[in-house]
Amino acid sequence: MEFIQKELKEIKELLKKQTIQQKEFLTVKETAIFLGLSESRIHKITAKKEISYCKPGGKVIYFRRVDLEQWILSGRVASTNDVDDELDSYLGRTNKNL
Repeated sequence: MEFIQKELKEIKELLKKQTIQQKEFLTVKETAIFLGLSESRIHKITAKKEISYCKPGGKVIYFRRVDLEQWILSGRVASTNDVDDELDSYLGRTNKNL
């Protein structure tokens, strides 16, 4: 019986995540799930204005999923291959101009 309950809980979580992936606007709770952060961390991020959000009527906070994805990508750290490719591209352009 415990196994079935565990499986049902996992299925419920997967359905919740799938639903979040399809929504354009997310609540704080949904945003926390989407980003894998706590709700209190989401509130701290919004208080510091580190991420864009909407607050219609001045009460409930909503996030655009697209903004969240852009925020994630803004912290991207380039791999050594990316840096090497960029360097090769730069040197290739520089040498052609000489």
